[in-house]
Amino acid sequence: MEKKFSGKIWKFGNDIDTDTIIPGKRGTIPDRNEMKKYAFELLKPEFGSTVQPGDILVAGTNFGCGSSREQAATVLSYNGVRCIIAKSFARIFFRNAFNSGILLLTCDQIQDVCEGGDIVTVDVDAQTVSVNGKTFKVGAVPENLYNMISLYFFFRHIFLHNKLRCCEPPFFRCEAV
Repeated sequence: MEKKFSGKIWKFGNDIDTDTIIPGKRGTIPDRNEMKKYAFELLKPEFGSTVQPGDILVAGTNFGCGSSREQAATVLSYNGVRCIIAKSFARIFFRNAFNSGILLLTCDQIQDVCEGGDIVTVDVDAQTVSVNGKTFKVGAVPENLYNMISLYFFFRHIFLHNKLRCCEPPFFRCEAV
């Protein structure tokens, strides 16, 4: 994963819970490519059909609260979300997101100066995010968590390149496609 990248913003408010990310009745769909269509279906029904790989979510406080359902992070990863910038994250979602290859950054100010569709630039080394001509500091990403994300993309590339279908990260079972 690059240390500096840009993406289109999808903006959300405070207290986005895991049932809002993927409703419980959709979390049991065995095919992740089918499940990803239903991400945010109750809040932003267009999300699952229009989100693009590399898009970035910006939210308020307590993103990912609610249940410990791992599918909430997994469905965002399968939709290509590479980064979420929020004022704070629910603890279990925080870990599930890193396990699913999503970079989480904390920032208290970006939410007030951006809208959905804006382009945000993330610079992990400089610990900044920039949007609409303004730059904000973000919390540092511990090296072990950044390495988890890098390894996630490394293994995903290997498995996709070799046409292997894998279960949920961290790829405990694989089979030829």
